Amino acid sequence: MKKRTTAVAALGAALALTLAAAPAQAAPAGEVIGYPGPDGLIWIADQAGTSGFVSGGLSSRLDTFITFGCADGGSIEVSFRLQEHPDRSPAPFAVDCPGTDPTLVTLPLGTGLHGGFTAWVTTSTPTTRWGATVTQPE
Repeated sequence: MKKRTTAVAALGAALALTLAAAPAQAAPAGEVIGYPGPDGLIWIADQAGTSGFVSGGLSSRLDTFITFGCADGGSIEVSFRLQEHPDRSPAPFAVDCPGTDPTLVTLPLGTGLHGGFTAWVTTSTPTTRWGATVTQPE
């Protein structure tokens, strides 16, 4: 039981670092990406400035999709790494964020994935807003 408690505590600490990985400014009211529903593993509705997140819990029997979006000018550069499947990690990519309406990009990662992942979003300005979801639809 002690191993399980330690593992849960370690996962909790990793998730606590999700948005604390880098300083970011508070974003204005509104969401760049809406709630993904019960299929969502990660939902970051609205964040401003450079930051990232970590998670785990991918189910190998479900398709996996990642969506990043941004708004309010500038651009974002995204790097995403599947810890157990580095050969299937999407290449780093950029998204232009020309206006207040969010620009969204969704990448299908397929099935058979398990384990954890990390993402890092670098914004071109401290006020560029971004959001992200990782989903595994049933």
